[in-house]
Amino acid sequence: MILVTGGLGYIGSHTVIELLNSGYEVVVIDNLSNSKKIIKEKIESITGKKFQCYLYDIRSQEDLDFIFNQHKFDSVIHFAALKSVNESIERSVDYYENNISGLINVLKCCEKYDVENFIFSSSCTVYGQPLVSVVTEETPIIKPTTPYGNSKKMGEEIINDYVESTGGKAVLLRYFNPVGSHSSGLIGDDPNGTPNNLLPYLTRVVSGELEELSVFGDDYDTIDGSCVRDYIHVVDLAIAHVKSIEYLNKSERDVSVPFNIGTGVGTSVLELINSFEEATGEKVKYKIVGRRNGDIECIYADPTKANNELGWKSTHNLSDMMESAWKYQLNKKKDI
Repeated sequence: MILVTGGLGYIGSHTVIELLNSGYEVVVIDNLSNSKKIIKEKIESITGKKFQCYLYDIRSQEDLDFIFNQHKFDSVIHFAALKSVNESIERSVDYYENNISGLINVLKCCEKYDVENFIFSSSCTVYGQPLVSVVTEETPIIKPTTPYGNSKKMGEEIINDYVESTGGKAVLLRYFNPVGSHSSGLIGDDPNGTPNNLLPYLTRVVSGELEELSVFGDDYDTIDGSCVRDYIHVVDLAIAHVKSIEYLNKSERDVSVPFNIGTGVGTSVLELINSFEEATGEKVKYKIVGRRNGDIECIYADPTKANNELGWKSTHNLSDMMESAWKYQLNKKKDI
């Protein structure tokens, strides 16, 4: 049985689908800070399988103890965290309080209730502004440029120490930039309030919910002056968590291993906009504005280690990502 913290969120919900479809029993905890209760029904509709969901907060040790007392977990997949790179600059204390204390609470329960496998939702932001554009897991980690990235770096260090002291097993998945939606169009990236991430903001602009997309900077040393990222389809990312459980089940104790989860292809913001327009036939209204604090100029993954050791590889291209994101936005509008 697997506990998924933040399992009604964007990446969490897609991962729950892949876990259920792979035959795992799943329990979810989510405080709905950036998700919606209806996602549980949609997951069950997609998979035809039921799962238990607790609308609790991981910052409450009492709530966590209650859940761990009710179930015997083999693995924990830990998503629950505040996740906006830009917002973290303005709310740094909130990000450290939530992302670090929440993680520690979950790890305490893993130790207390003898849960062997731990999978951590980390981020490529742990690399900071790297000296190279293509990063491997051995690329030196420079101080992250935002409190969000720093909270993920600190989280990895805490997990490494936890594994060393308890003899547990952990995988640290360093996500690049998840985008896209499930093929059903029923779930996708739908943050509460105004989106901080590029693609959900873009789709809301095209649908008329928001006025205009801002492109932050066109004077970087990149192909067209806009920032370059490695965009990964959220379903590919979700599958990496299933592969991580299989990997840990075969591993000896006392291991904590990082993996880059990306496509290995760098795409600029302007290239992504063009790809969206080509894939959907829709025009994107945007304007170039000044650079944004904390943005990295160019970073994308070398996913060789994940390909070889996890047996995982991305299968969706950028056009797939754009089409699925737009399909979800259109379906979402029908529900309103």
